[in-house]
Order: sequence, then structure tokens, then C-alpha cells
Amino acid sequence: MEKLEAALARAREMRRAALGDAGIERTSGTSTPSAPAVEWAALPEISVSDPLARRNRIAAAIGGREASPFDMLRSRTLRQIKEKNWTRIALTSPGPACGKTTVAINLALSLSRQRDLRVMLLDFDLRRPSLHRTLDATPRKSLHEFLEGKAEFAETAYRIEDNLVVSMNATPHQQPAELMQSESTRQALDLLERAWRPDVMLFDMSPMLASDDNVGFLSNADCALLVVAAESTTLPNIDACEKELAQLTNVLGVVLNKCRYEDEGAGYAYGTYG
Repeated sequence: MEKLEAALARAREMRRAALGDAGIERTSGTSTPSAPAVEWAALPEISVSDPLARRNRIAAAIGGREASPFDMLRSRTLRQIKEKNWTRIALTSPGPACGKTTVAINLALSLSRQRDLRVMLLDFDLRRPSLHRTLDATPRKSLHEFLEGKAEFAETAYRIEDNLVVSMNATPHQQPAELMQSESTRQALDLLERAWRPDVMLFDMSPMLASDDNVGFLSNADCALLVVAAESTTLPNIDACEKELAQLTNVLGVVLNKCRYEDEGAGYAYGTYG
């Protein structure tokens, strides 16, 4: 495990060296984000209306008590990634219907309420993309076209408020595993990070047990969150996915989603994080 962690750390350092540390200027042990090379405000803006938020369970857009689980997830996530100097977070699940896309959107919105953070949410479930349906916004071009060099990133993206960019797919990709493992995808992400300089990048990935889409990609992420569904995801599946994730990247934590019973100590019924 120590050898794996060292190898992952070396890979991150090589990536950041190639990026010029992604626009981060370091002085006296602190980091200050420099201005992005492109203008976030130029992107078309969408909003998450209250009816849309309630229909698709985007609690972070509603705020109040319903958003508190995702605010807690945000705070714990930020603490860990700041300690480790991580920026790229993958979200995946053992199987479908665990709610990973819903968790990803809510986490992105919660993070974006930290006004000093620039946040990106990218739909990397290229086999069955769903972000565009959840947010009721279809981009002119698909994210997978940007990864292939066939479109500009701005053609795939919308802005929510000033500091959250969401890049989506209008259509599935026919060979997602091959594209996600390709050198063109790695280079496209490096280019994206260099030009847009997000502080946090969230990748909404495909389920782990459904395909091999994630296997060749997760080395591009600093860490991963595993989203599991209460009463449907089995413990053996959780254990198997945690072990595989640990071989591919750093495991940031496990999110228990779809919990029907309120935790009196926590004061909410949306799940827990650990």
C-alpha cells in the first residue's frame, strides 16, 4: 500500500509539473489561486429552479435543513483535499441507481457556495450520461467530443452562478472505455485545468461493477468518493469496490445514500459520510 501511495503521489506531482501547478502560486506554504486564462462569465448561465430542485432531489439548491447532509459532506471533503493538496475528485458507485449523479450535483452546488472556490462538475458517465436531464439543459456539443478534440470545452458547458461550471453530454459515446483510457483524454483534462484553473474538479463516473470504463481513467483523479445505496448495495460489493478503488486512486470516503430512516444524532435522513 505504501508503494501504491508513493506511485500515486509521483503521478500527481508529474501532472502538476506539466501543468505549471495548474496556476497555483505557492508562497510560505500557502496557495493562492491565480486568475483563469479564460472567462468563466462568458459561459451561458442556467439556474436550478425550486420545482426542478424538488423534482430531482437537488437539495443543495433548496438550502436549509434539506441541504445540511451535503454541506457536511462538502466541509469534510474540503478539509481532506486541502490537507492533501488534491483537486480532482471522482464520484462512482458499485452499481446503477445508487444516486451518485444526485450526490455529485449536490456536492458541486454546496462547494460553489464557498465563493472563493471555482468548481467544475464533469459528466464522465459517457455510457449513460444523465447530468443534462437532471439539470434540464442540453449542451450544443458533448463533453466526449471535447475529449476527442472535436469541440471546444465552452460548447459543452454551462455556468451556475459565477463559480460553478457544469460540462455535460448530449449523447452517449459508443466506446467510452477506450476514450477514457486514451491519451487524448489525459491531455484534454490537463489543457482544461491549465486554461480554466478550477479549484475543485468533480467527475461523475459510471458505476464500477457495470463496466471497465473507470479502470483506465481513475489514475487521472486525485481521489474518489464511493456512493452506495442503503438497503440495496451489498456489503460484499462495497468491499470489492473499495479495494479496487484503492488500487486505482485514493479513497476519499463512502457516502451512504437513500437512507430512509432519520439519524436522530445527525438530524437528517439523507445518509452519512465516512
